[in-house]
Amino acid sequence: MNLPAAGYDEFFMAEALREARKGQYSSHPNPNVGCVIVRDGEIVARGFHAQAGGPHAEIVALEQLPGRDARGCMVYVTLEPCSHTGRTPPCADALVQARPQRVVVAMQDPNPRVAGRGIERLRAAGIEVSVGTLEAEARRVHAGFIKRMEQGLPWLRVKMAMSLDGRTALHNGLSQWITGPEARRDVQFLRARASAVLSSALTVIDDDASLNVRLSAEELGQSIPVRQPLRVILDTHGELTGKERLFDTPGPILVVGGEATEFAFAEREGLERLRLPTEASGRVDLRALMQALAEREINELHSECGRRLAGALLRTGLVDELKLYLAPSLLGDAARGAFDLGEIDILSDRQRLQILEMRPIGSDIRITARPQTA
Repeated sequence: MNLPAAGYDEFFMAEALREARKGQYSSHPNPNVGCVIVRDGEIVARGFHAQAGGPHAEIVALEQLPGRDARGCMVYVTLEPCSHTGRTPPCADALVQARPQRVVVAMQDPNPRVAGRGIERLRAAGIEVSVGTLEAEARRVHAGFIKRMEQGLPWLRVKMAMSLDGRTALHNGLSQWITGPEARRDVQFLRARASAVLSSALTVIDDDASLNVRLSAEELGQSIPVRQPLRVILDTHGELTGKERLFDTPGPILVVGGEATEFAFAEREGLERLRLPTEASGRVDLRALMQALAEREINELHSECGRRLAGALLRTGLVDELKLYLAPSLLGDAARGAFDLGEIDILSDRQRLQILEMRPIGSDIRITARPQTA
C-alpha cells in the first residue's frame, strides 16, 4: 500500500476508529476501543472491545499474530492501553511482551487509574509511542467515557420528535406517531448505544412507553446478545403503579423520586428505587441525578421525555446533544410544545444551538445540534 507519509498514521488510526465503533452497542461501561496492527504498510490484525469482562481491543488484535509477536509492527489504538488490572490484565504489559516497533495512540486515557501510565510503561520498555493522531475524532467516539471520567457526569443526549411547527403532541397528549417508521427505527440505534435511557413517569403513562431496545443482535451487527440499557424514570410524585408496560418489559429499571416520594409499587428483581434531594420547586435535583448515574458507570445517557424535563435539562446546562426529528406536518397552537424553557422576555436569553448535521430519515428530517452556552 502506497500512502503519503503525512497521511500514514491518520489512515490507520481511522481504521482503528472504525473498529472501535463496532463495540458501540455492547461495550458499556467500558469505552468502545479499536485497534489495528500494521506490518510493511498492510493491516495484519484488527480488534475491538466487545463487552466488559471480554478481551480489550489490543488483545483481540495481538491474538491474531503468531505467538503474539508484533516485532517490526506498528500498533494503532484509539485510547491509551490500560496499565492496571481490572476485569482483564493490563494491555500495556501485553504490548511490551509483543515488542512492536511503535505504538500510535489517539488520546491519553482520562481514567485516573491510567492517565499516562500505560504510555510511560511502553516508553520505559523502549517502544516508540506517538499520542494525538485523530484525537478529536477519538474524543467523539469516547465522549461518554471521557465526560464521566473528567466531570463525573454522563454525556447526555435529548431526543425529540416534533412537527414542523415545533409540536410534540396534541393538547390531549396523543403523540403516536408524529414521525415515520424510519425515524422511529433510527431512534432504536440511539437507545442501543446508550448506557441508560432517561424519561419521566408522565411520559411512561401518557405514551405507555417501554423504552427498551427492540433491535436484534443481527441488526446491530454484533454476535453477542443485545444489551438492554438501564431505564431511569423520574417519578417525583409517585405516579407509577407498577402495572405499566415498562415493568413487563425485560431489562433493568431505576425509578427516581425525591426524599419524600412514596412509591406506589413494590420492589422486584431488576427494579430499583432511588430517592434524591429535591429543589425548592419540588423537582429532583437533576445534577445530583447525573452524578448518581455517573457513580453507576453510566457513560452515555439518552433521554426521551416531555417538554418539562427536556426544558429543565437544557436550563441546567446538562445537555450535550439534541437529536430533533422533524415531521412534515403541522399540529397548531393548541398542541404541546417541545421544550419548556420558562418565559423568555428578550431574544438574548433564548437557547442558542449549533447545528452539526441535517439529514433526511425517511420522510422526516433529523437535526443534530449542540446547545451553546454563550
